[in-house]
Amino acid sequence: MANPILSISELAMHFPTRAGLVRAVDGVSLDIEPGETVGLVGESGCGKSTLGKTAMRLTRPTAGSIRLEGKEIADLSRGALRPLRPKLQMIFQDPYASLNPRLTVGRALEEPLVVHGRGNAAERRERVRWLADKVGLRPEALQRHPHEFSGGQRQRIGIARALALEPKLVICDEPVSALDVSVRAQVINLLMDLKRDFGLAYLFISHDLSVVEHVSDRIAVMYLGKLVELADRRTLWTRPLHPYTQALMAAVPVADPSKAADRKPVRLEGDLPSPLDPPNGCRFRTRCPIAVAQCAEREPALQPLAPGHFVACDRVAGA
Repeated sequence: MANPILSISELAMHFPTRAGLVRAVDGVSLDIEPGETVGLVGESGCGKSTLGKTAMRLTRPTAGSIRLEGKEIADLSRGALRPLRPKLQMIFQDPYASLNPRLTVGRALEEPLVVHGRGNAAERRERVRWLADKVGLRPEALQRHPHEFSGGQRQRIGIARALALEPKLVICDEPVSALDVSVRAQVINLLMDLKRDFGLAYLFISHDLSVVEHVSDRIAVMYLGKLVELADRRTLWTRPLHPYTQALMAAVPVADPSKAADRKPVRLEGDLPSPLDPPNGCRFRTRCPIAVAQCAEREPALQPLAPGHFVACDRVAGA
């Protein structure tokens, strides 16, 4: 196995508030190999986007390690991070909010090249035209502003900007959730084509398991700041072990009525607890259909139950 392009270990991101300490990410460990797509799924509020932004070092983590190609970046200053930024880029959920409305598309795509001193003016213009072509934008689009485009076109601009500095890993934070279904498929196919063409690795964050199942090599399931299951796509899809993963998968629509009729219903009771005051012991126990009194006594570790299949559930592990 190759050395990970990104390795995070016991990563934590806590936010002090007047009401207390929000434990948005609370001890997550995950490796991403070169050329691999790792999907990260969970309900809204489970900490997925915070994990992505922290791994990107948009915020300094409360605790833990972030290694980019073996180099520790968790505690680096902004200046020390700057030469490493080209290797790690991000595509944001809201493409309009992530673009400067005062810049033309051409200027927006050129900006990272200018900031990092890539090429002369003519070389940068050529690079910008090439980027636009790779994501399916016409040359005349470079003279227009973000408000003149549809949501799908704006996300193509965001993808082109993320590719400008030839990254090795791109963190995709809900990149298609704000798009129409037909446009969503086009953008997903574009991301997969770019992965193949440039050997990119992705951390693909989404609440939609059907999307993640389509694009991922491995899938990590997150609940209330922690990973509860991690496995390759096929294993997770055919043999989910954690009760939370089973509940998420039971909620995925099935097009075939005969298969939908055979599906065993899994009810997920209650709301996601507050990260201000997570349950003691297993954080999922307050909504878990197989929880027992002992689940409140200790927090289950993410442990291997089969090669490459990790689950954080003592009830499953002891079965």
